[in-house]
Amino acid sequence: MIGQLPPTVVVGLGSGALALAITVYLLLAPRPVRLPADRRRPYAGESSGPLARGASVATSAIGRLMGVRASGLGSVLEQAGVKARFQDFVFLVVVACLVAGALGTLVGGLLLGVLFAVMIPIGARVVLSIKADRRRAAFADQLDDSLQLMASSLRAGHSMLQALDSVAREAEEPTSEEFARIINETRLGREVNAALEETAARMGSEDFVWVTQAVAINREVGGNLAEVLDGVGNTIRERNDIRRQVKTLAAEGKLSAYVLMALPFGITGFLSVANPTYIGKFTDSLVGYGLIVLAIVLLIVGGIWMRKVVQIRF
Repeated sequence: MIGQLPPTVVVGLGSGALALAITVYLLLAPRPVRLPADRRRPYAGESSGPLARGASVATSAIGRLMGVRASGLGSVLEQAGVKARFQDFVFLVVVACLVAGALGTLVGGLLLGVLFAVMIPIGARVVLSIKADRRRAAFADQLDDSLQLMASSLRAGHSMLQALDSVAREAEEPTSEEFARIINETRLGREVNAALEETAARMGSEDFVWVTQAVAINREVGGNLAEVLDGVGNTIRERNDIRRQVKTLAAEGKLSAYVLMALPFGITGFLSVANPTYIGKFTDSLVGYGLIVLAIVLLIVGGIWMRKVVQIRF
């Protein structure tokens, strides 16, 4: 039948069938998913406000001005577990100083405003120190359980990195966060021993230094690392028990130190309310100001002395 048709008709029918097939394919065939440009770059079309632009410029300027000191502040933030960048943290502290200074000036004059502004960075530094100490203490308390978990993973046939990864996934913070950082640094090409040593230095843990040395020696000479970690874990567990006992016995001394340090401020506040004339004699003459300075110096010396007495290191 087709052979009886003219060649031009056959070519036309073939071309039409081909065109129909191409059209059907273009209409019905699955297409690759393409996201619109506004979804691929959700913030590209948005114009930041003047406040956001000013904050960005200020943080960049702070980062350039701090220079070398930025690494020191960044390490302090890492030890305290603060996720913010150092320039953002400094910017927030500067803003808080300005606000506190303005409020103090409105409430009690320029001297009170300066005092409030000075207390903000001091308070921020104290808060960072407290958070860092608590984080180190939590890491030290969790270390024996972490070593036991690592030893169990090694006995199950896992590698060293898999054992570290199991601790990063199953341990509590801050141990999980620190071990996850070790894993990430190792995947980027850093040596395991170097990452462990930096973690020990960052957390200020002498016990973890022992763990690092045990791992380094085992990687050089070989042997059963699980048994080594068990021995180190038992030693660390006993040290933690002794540390807790010492902390319990020193609690009374610390409480006495806190009471003695707070007593001068409490008496001064009580006399300021009960008998302002009596306490006001200190601000009437140069001798009174000298006695105030002497009292502050003696208070600082006594505080350092009592801190050395109740702070036991072993």
